[in-house]
Amino acid sequence: MIKGIVIGFILAIAIAVGCVFYYFSAGMAPVATADPPMPFEKKLANMALDAHIDKQHIPSSPVSADEANFLAGADVYKQHCASCHGLPGQPPVDYVTTMFPTPPQLFRGKGVTDDPASETYWKAANGIRLSGMPSFKTKLSDTQLWQVSQLLAHANEITEPVKRVLTPDSPASASAPAPPTTSPAR
Repeated sequence: MIKGIVIGFILAIAIAVGCVFYYFSAGMAPVATADPPMPFEKKLANMALDAHIDKQHIPSSPVSADEANFLAGADVYKQHCASCHGLPGQPPVDYVTTMFPTPPQLFRGKGVTDDPASETYWKAANGIRLSGMPSFKTKLSDTQLWQVSQLLAHANEITEPVKRVLTPDSPASASAPAPPTTSPAR
């Protein structure tokens, strides 16, 4: 009796592994950005990401959550993050909607204000595999990564000066009329 149960269990596992292998090797798995996600894809990816970050034991931020660091973080964010993750009050740029998974717009909805700064720091420093999110640990200093993380953790309470840094560059200089030229008096 027990021998039959064990054999049945092993056979069920072998069949399940064979089905998964066939699903991928036969080209049935969605790989195009226009394809619908695989069953449980988002849940499994988020579960793995959360577990990996929890396992890392990231220390508390050495950067304080103050105006000076928010301003510095806003400048870094605008240069390195805004093209994918957006700016406050601005619609996402067109190419963002073609990415899969679509990058979260960090100043819309709850963004990442409910995440600890340490989690955002880890994601910015290490990137997220198969998502398009690159690692910035070789591009930004540790202080800059923490400043951006603090800014995003407190995005719902940023001040007007920080919001001004996060506004898109105005094309005023390109559309403004040229100053009148005067010819030198003769």
